[in-house]
Amino acid sequence: MTRLIAGTAGGTRLITPAGRDTRPTSDRVREALFSRLESGGWLDGSVVLDLYAGTGALGLEALSRGARSALLVEQAPHVVKALRANVSTAGLPGARVVADSVERALARPAPEPADLVLADPPYPLPDDAVARVLQLLADGGWLADDALVVVERANRSTRPAWPDVLHDDGDKQYGTTRLWFARTRP
Repeated sequence: MTRLIAGTAGGTRLITPAGRDTRPTSDRVREALFSRLESGGWLDGSVVLDLYAGTGALGLEALSRGARSALLVEQAPHVVKALRANVSTAGLPGARVVADSVERALARPAPEPADLVLADPPYPLPDDAVARVLQLLADGGWLADDALVVVERANRSTRPAWPDVLHDDGDKQYGTTRLWFARTRP
């Protein structure tokens, strides 16, 4: 079972579609990530972009903990259906679902630059595809001047190829999961 951990919607259960299309970030990893984000001041009033949203656990957790808005991008139709149900169940203002591929969504103009980008691509997605997505973020006006980008990958994955506008801000391993962090250059 996936649930929101804390904040105004803490404890809300989220639907996880059957099949292998969705791999929600574990409660342990989300708790550690959001503890870091809260202590760093990345959530209060922030604009969040949740790429490969799946159940919406990351974007909805951010909203539950004080983000102003979250754009959740997901492509698979049956996953989008569950995502929309989760957004409705959580009842958090500021959530918007985009049913499209991440690359197509990022090829359009950004409605508003994101302060926080949470990208949890499928683990089998090739590194060059992740690099293309990061470059689209950088080139398309999707990043605020002082933005944080978090990429979740399998522990055995290589460091993301950060575009020039981002500088590496470390990584953290949690079992078979690794979170990579980057910030926009001052």
